[in-house]
Amino acid sequence: MPTPDNREFAGSNDFPGDDISIGELLSVLAGHKDKPLLFSYGGRTVKPGYHVTEVKAGAFAALDCGANPEAWTELFIQLWDVDEDGRTHMTAGKFAAIIGKVGAHVALDPGARLTFEVSDGIAAIQLHKASMPLVQGGEVHIQLSARASSCKPRDRWLVEQAKASCCGPAKGDGQPCCG
Repeated sequence: MPTPDNREFAGSNDFPGDDISIGELLSVLAGHKDKPLLFSYGGRTVKPGYHVTEVKAGAFAALDCGANPEAWTELFIQLWDVDEDGRTHMTAGKFAAIIGKVGAHVALDPGARLTFEVSDGIAAIQLHKASMPLVQGGEVHIQLSARASSCKPRDRWLVEQAKASCCGPAKGDGQPCCG
């Protein structure tokens, strides 16, 4: 992807360790198609009649606060947290089929960052990241947590500091000090 001065820079889908991609999510759901899919956020579970109201795919190019070019793909899945028509939670298979139908019309990068937009139709949309799904009691549970802003240069520096403090030079046996 070119920068405004036509220099090329590589996109990055390196997300924090607690972010999952759409590909990872669909891979887990594939083994549990008939199980109800429940999302939780803010200490409660979405209502059984929730809808996937919109799926958006985007490729982003940006400059971070350190003037570093950034590029990534992201998939936004909008959940309407309502209880209507006496419905039950949709199955993991139905959710995957919805994403599949979108993928038939819109290019979806399996490594795309995944963001959920959640609202009950009254309160403003809240942005969430998703945890890795857990299967419990015959249901698939996905915990959504608020997507906070961050400073990418600081985040990269913190990762490097952690690596330097943990894994210094290799010992005589070739293993790093923390290994």
